[in-house]
Amino acid sequence: MKKLVYDPAVSGKKMDIVCFISGSGTNYREIAAGGPDHHYLVFTNRPGCGGLDIARQYQHDIIELSHEPYLREAKKKYGTGKVPRHCPERINFEQEICRLVENRLGKEPDLVCLAGYDQWLTDWMVDRYYPRILNVHPGDTTRGYVGLHWVPAARAIFGGDTSLRSTLFLVDKGEDTGPVLVQSAPLNIKAALNEMESAGKSGLIQSLKEVVIFCAVSHIQSYEEFKEKAPKNLHARLEEVCSNLQEALKVSGDWKVYPFAVHDLIAAGRVEVDGRRISVDGKELPSYGYRMDRTGS
Repeated sequence: MKKLVYDPAVSGKKMDIVCFISGSGTNYREIAAGGPDHHYLVFTNRPGCGGLDIARQYQHDIIELSHEPYLREAKKKYGTGKVPRHCPERINFEQEICRLVENRLGKEPDLVCLAGYDQWLTDWMVDRYYPRILNVHPGDTTRGYVGLHWVPAARAIFGGDTSLRSTLFLVDKGEDTGPVLVQSAPLNIKAALNEMESAGKSGLIQSLKEVVIFCAVSHIQSYEEFKEKAPKNLHARLEEVCSNLQEALKVSGDWKVYPFAVHDLIAAGRVEVDGRRISVDGKELPSYGYRMDRTGS
């Protein structure tokens, strides 16, 4: 059954938006700048992180709660970096987050925006808030371009793509598998690298050429094969190229799709969800969601 993610006719024109941040808070900054009249609450699991300076400038409410005390025993049990996604310790942490957030708001949030949040969400929180949790990924999740940091750009290159897209999706119980609401306008790889070279970042185009030649000679067709077979110096060159592309995509992609999805679509009461099916203005979206054009709409 279709249901509006947010209905301004019923709830009013101001949303209660909770932004989860762990670092610089730039995605949160762009969301808030795109719709300053909403009520924002900023949660961080990294007390003192840089994004809180932005929250203070905006005079937004802040909740700080470190995950470390909650996961300390789990890290001893499973090992650092090996704590299961759905362990009781993570659920306890999320339950306390939701208690603090809902006590502060006096209700459940209208929207939760993961804006550079570095912790997994458990099924418990997804069940509580779906489809009101959003996240952005610097790659096309519908084509399997997942991974952290610069890896999505590498996967796109190995996939034969000539451009990159950011994907804004509703968080489900998988990892970057949620139904897609918006994808950014494409960032042309060749044009972006040419622009970087003109700005003084020399060697990027040559590095990419060397990667392509090595892969052709070695019959490498995937990022996994490259990671296994490529020499360290060539791996470092690919990382440099893709890291620069990801930074460019953050600006042209992430920072465009997030405020557009929140303010132009959801806050305007245009988004309906039926399970994993999303409709905008009554029309069901394709698997890649609503694709923005180069003008930002």
